[in-house]
Amino acid sequence: MLEVKKAEYMGDYLINLSFNNGKSGVVDLEQALLDDKRAVFATLRDKSNFRNFKVEHDTIVWSDELDMAPEYLFFLAFKNEPELQDQFKTWGYVA
Repeated sequence: MLEVKKAEYMGDYLINLSFNNGKSGVVDLEQALLDDKRAVFATLRDKSNFRNFKVEHDTIVWSDELDMAPEYLFFLAFKNEPELQDQFKTWGYVA
Protein backbone atom coordinates (compact mmCIF):
# COMPACT_ATOMS: atom_id res chain seq x y z
CA MET A 1 0.00 0.00 0.00
CA LEU A 2 1.39 3.38 -1.04
CA GLU A 3 1.79 5.91 1.77
CA VAL A 4 2.93 9.51 2.07
CA LYS A 5 5.62 9.62 4.74
CA LYS A 6 6.67 13.28 4.58
CA ALA A 7 5.30 16.47 3.01
CA GLU A 8 6.86 19.90 2.77
CA TYR A 9 5.16 23.02 1.41
CA MET A 10 7.24 24.52 -1.40
CA GLY A 11 5.19 27.62 -2.31
CA ASP A 12 2.20 28.30 -4.56
CA TYR A 13 0.43 24.92 -4.89
CA LEU A 14 3.60 22.83 -4.72
CA ILE A 15 4.28 20.12 -2.13
CA ASN A 16 7.41 17.99 -1.94
CA LEU A 17 6.30 14.46 -1.00
CA SER A 18 8.22 11.41 0.18
CA PHE A 19 6.53 8.03 -0.21
CA ASN A 20 7.07 4.73 1.58
CA ASN A 21 8.49 3.19 -1.61
CA GLY A 22 11.53 5.47 -1.37
CA LYS A 23 10.49 7.89 -4.11
CA SER A 24 10.25 11.63 -3.53
CA GLY A 25 8.85 14.25 -5.87
CA VAL A 26 7.11 17.56 -6.13
CA VAL A 27 3.35 17.63 -6.70
CA ASP A 28 1.77 20.69 -8.32
CA LEU A 29 -1.89 20.74 -7.26
CA GLU A 30 -2.80 24.06 -8.88
CA GLN A 31 -4.53 22.60 -11.96
CA ALA A 32 -6.31 19.93 -9.92
CA LEU A 33 -7.72 22.53 -7.52
CA LEU A 34 -8.66 25.07 -10.16
CA ASP A 35 -10.24 22.54 -12.53
CA ASP A 36 -12.29 20.76 -9.86
CA LYS A 37 -15.38 22.89 -9.24
CA ARG A 38 -16.61 20.92 -6.21
CA ALA A 39 -17.18 23.17 -3.21
CA VAL A 40 -14.96 21.04 -1.00
CA PHE A 41 -11.89 22.29 -2.91
CA ALA A 42 -12.86 25.98 -2.84
CA THR A 43 -11.13 26.70 0.47
CA LEU A 44 -7.87 25.18 -0.78
CA ARG A 45 -7.68 27.67 -3.63
CA ASP A 46 -6.69 30.19 -0.96
CA LYS A 47 -2.96 29.53 -0.55
CA SER A 48 -3.06 30.32 3.17
CA ASN A 49 -5.50 27.42 3.59
CA PHE A 50 -3.68 25.21 1.08
CA ARG A 51 -0.37 25.29 2.90
CA ASN A 52 -2.03 24.30 6.19
CA PHE A 53 -1.81 20.50 5.79
CA LYS A 54 -0.35 17.61 7.74
CA VAL A 55 0.61 14.02 7.03
CA GLU A 56 -2.03 11.77 8.53
CA HIS A 57 -3.74 8.51 7.54
CA ASP A 58 -0.89 7.80 5.05
CA THR A 59 -1.56 10.95 2.97
CA ILE A 60 -1.83 14.72 3.28
CA VAL A 61 -4.85 16.09 5.13
CA TRP A 62 -6.09 19.65 5.44
CA SER A 63 -7.78 21.19 8.47
CA ASP A 64 -11.29 20.48 7.20
CA GLU A 65 -10.35 16.76 6.97
CA LEU A 66 -10.10 16.92 3.18
CA ASP A 67 -7.46 14.58 1.83
CA MET A 68 -6.22 13.19 -1.48
CA ALA A 69 -5.42 9.59 -2.26
CA PRO A 70 -1.69 8.88 -2.03
CA GLU A 71 -1.90 7.10 -5.40
CA TYR A 72 -3.27 10.26 -7.03
CA LEU A 73 -0.50 12.35 -5.47
CA PHE A 74 2.09 9.80 -6.63
CA PHE A 75 0.64 9.94 -10.14
CA LEU A 76 0.84 13.74 -10.22
CA ALA A 77 4.44 13.69 -9.01
CA PHE A 78 5.64 11.04 -11.48
CA LYS A 79 3.12 11.12 -14.36
CA ASN A 80 5.85 11.62 -16.96
CA GLU A 81 8.03 8.67 -15.93
CA PRO A 82 7.78 5.97 -18.62
CA GLU A 83 8.51 3.07 -16.27
CA LEU A 84 5.46 3.92 -14.13
CA GLN A 85 2.88 4.11 -16.93
CA ASP A 86 1.66 0.52 -16.47
CA GLN A 87 1.00 1.21 -12.77
CA PHE A 88 -0.88 4.40 -13.64
CA LYS A 89 -3.01 2.44 -16.11
CA THR A 90 -3.80 -0.10 -13.39
CA TRP A 91 -4.88 2.73 -11.10
CA GLY A 92 -7.01 4.25 -13.89
CA TYR A 93 -5.11 7.55 -14.25
CA VAL A 94 -4.06 6.95 -17.86
CA ALA A 95 -5.70 5.08 -20.72
